[in-house]
Amino acid sequence: MTAEIDTAMVLAAGLGRRMRPLTDTMPKPMVPLAGRPLIDHTLDRLAETGIKRALVNVHYKAEVLEAHIKARQSAGLGPQIKISDERGLLLETGGGVVKALPLLGERPFLICNSDTTWVETEVRNLERVIAGWDAARMDSLMLLAKRERSLGYSGEGDFHIAADGRLARRGADETSPYVFTGVSIADPRMFADVPQGSFSLNLVWDRAIASNRLYGMVLDGWWMHVGTPPALLDAECFIAELNETSE
Repeated sequence: MTAEIDTAMVLAAGLGRRMRPLTDTMPKPMVPLAGRPLIDHTLDRLAETGIKRALVNVHYKAEVLEAHIKARQSAGLGPQIKISDERGLLLETGGGVVKALPLLGERPFLICNSDTTWVETEVRNLERVIAGWDAARMDSLMLLAKRERSLGYSGEGDFHIAADGRLARRGADETSPYVFTGVSIADPRMFADVPQGSFSLNLVWDRAIASNRLYGMVLDGWWMHVGTPPALLDAECFIAELNETSE
């Protein structure tokens, strides 16, 4: 793993409306999957990959998530975490990253959703993505999943991948074989001249596509989008079946 990337931004400030009623009393990143909060699946994987620092943004029921993160830190679990507080205004994905940029630093960093996880074999996908990063060619490198190996996802796909790894969005009347997993590497230069306040990361990704600088890598394993209670149940059953098979 290259030492160039040792920091991550974990997006955890969403309202979790689609996960109700489970999110009536907790933020979505705290909803348990296989006995652990969703965010721990992300943070533990970051730690095992060698990520030393993580920024976690908070908004809805922020105090619940902050207490959990404090307990993780007290137990000595990595990575080291700082909070980006969005209680005053929900900034969406792009605005949330921009608010945290002063803490993220000037080098490329990972961006991870807190409601997405995957089952991998002997391959560590985050290590593959980090090893595949090339700042000379890329503004962003996405981890994608094959649509047929995506649990909890019923859409038409997100991207097409060229032979050299460059990405193009699927057309409005098309299907595409690859789905964005919620994990990417971003160079801070992507966020030059962006709007103030709330905006989606789609803005900077579309700019990268226009410049031929958005690239992708395909996940080795099964991706799980845990966005609703039925998707959570499907993920629980899938993980339980895998555990039974491996015993």
